Amino acid sequence: MMAKNKMKPKKALAKRIKISSTGKVKFGHAFRSHLAQNKSTKQKRQSKHGTFMHPTDYKRLKDLM
Repeated sequence: MMAKNKMKPKKALAKRIKISSTGKVKFGHAFRSHLAQNKSTKQKRQSKHGTFMHPTDYKRLKDLM
């Protein structure tokens, strides 16, 4: 009997997220590439660091990975 085919991960998503050792999903903030003079100092400072995805979004992510 043949094994089931495994689904390939979506490479666009795989390049943008990182799974931590505890299983949380980390990703970077958007709106960082240009036009920074229109953004507040607080917005620029807080978007420097990545953030963790909310656990309720993991179900959508599971099908893509």
